[in-house]
Amino acid sequence: MSKTYSAADRVYSEVKELILSCELPGGELISEGEIAERCEVSRTPVREAFLRLSAEGWMRLYPKRGALIVPVGERESREVLEARLLVECHAVRGVVERPEALAALVDALRANLAAHQGAAGDEFTRIDTEFHQLIVDAGRNSLLEGFYTSLAERRRRMTAASVHRDPDVSARIRADHAGLLEAIADGDADRFDALLHAHLSGVHDVPDVVR
Repeated sequence: MSKTYSAADRVYSEVKELILSCELPGGELISEGEIAERCEVSRTPVREAFLRLSAEGWMRLYPKRGALIVPVGERESREVLEARLLVECHAVRGVVERPEALAALVDALRANLAAHQGAAGDEFTRIDTEFHQLIVDAGRNSLLEGFYTSLAERRRRMTAASVHRDPDVSARIRADHAGLLEAIADGDADRFDALLHAHLSGVHDVPDVVR
């Protein structure tokens, strides 16, 4: 039983990683046999992993056909972006009132931006996620930090999907981050608000996100 659970847990982690990185894109139908062969296990742990992923909303199961990777819906995308705007803009309005915290955030974001140059694939997405998390953490509101962290997997998958859809998005993200950093360094929360709105709407192709 322990071995079966261990195998199921490994398959769950590997398949979920493929979903979050968009190696398994939304709308793709996969089979237990395909994943069993890929992970070099029997179908039993794959079935258990699929049930868990289905319960979490990452896939939809179809008996005798396989599992459909659930795409990121328009409503989900819009709601995630609206939540991000509220939390990140609130954090910046708080941090610009604290000079020492502002200076520390600017230094951290500059280091992040430097690391982003030349990054690709999952590393690019991780650094992108870290950039925005640094901003929220600087707001020093533990409840909002926890809520924002709970969106991490959705945020990561949405960014990976945007990069897969259009390779030029990577360059835009880097350029947008430079502009956001400049607004923070200048202590201009209103400019940050406007730039973040344009950034999230453009990168994720979701126009008219509510601020």
